[in-house]
Amino acid sequence: MVSAILRSAHRVATRLFAQEGEGRIADRAVDRVQLARTVLGAAATIALILAYNVDRNRWEDAAWGGVANLIVAPFVLLIAGPLVILGFISYAPPHLRPHLRSRLRAPLTAVGWYVLTLAVIGGILVLTAQIDDRDGRSWWEYVLAVAALIVIVWGLPFFLLASLYSARTAFNSAQVHPMLPPVLTMALVWVFAVFNLIGDGMPGGPPVVQFSSMLGGPLSVTAASLWELRRMKSRFGVTLRA
Repeated sequence: MVSAILRSAHRVATRLFAQEGEGRIADRAVDRVQLARTVLGAAATIALILAYNVDRNRWEDAAWGGVANLIVAPFVLLIAGPLVILGFISYAPPHLRPHLRSRLRAPLTAVGWYVLTLAVIGGILVLTAQIDDRDGRSWWEYVLAVAALIVIVWGLPFFLLASLYSARTAFNSAQVHPMLPPVLTMALVWVFAVFNLIGDGMPGGPPVVQFSSMLGGPLSVTAASLWELRRMKSRFGVTLRA
């Protein structure tokens, strides 16, 4: 039963938020580098915790921080993404700008579905929390209770998967241009670095370790994204200023 629900949520989330389309370049070397960077980043975080702050709270903070970043990433994209896309299209040659703007439908559709998902789930849960059954329930309150059950059982897993795929594909932005997802990734990771610095402050350890921990993630993601952009140009002939 649980596996069937998860498969259903995964299928719908993939259909709506992982439409990479013709613009996506399948490059296994890039995928391997991104995977290696993620594994090394996680290992560095664990090593830092073990070396300088071995306590349960630190482990819990790291775990919850990862979950929070997953959920917050699409919201950051909703805010910062339009500015990055506007700059990306403005940087393109004038004769390519109408073509790029015409391909914004896929990202905008994904954004619309994500906002609608959030509004429906949040609205149902808020309304359900306000039900007062001391005087009995009307028929619409029973309907609302059933809707809340569906949201909890199917909607929340779907929302988490939608957040994951939206962050990974940057709301299907590869359909606008293959170079747009790594550009959005670079912008997103530095926005998160600033938020984490403001919210959590510097990590533990000596100054060298602190700055390495704080900047290692954003710099490694930036390096991998720049390498991906260069590889698109040298290996696949993809350019923006063509």
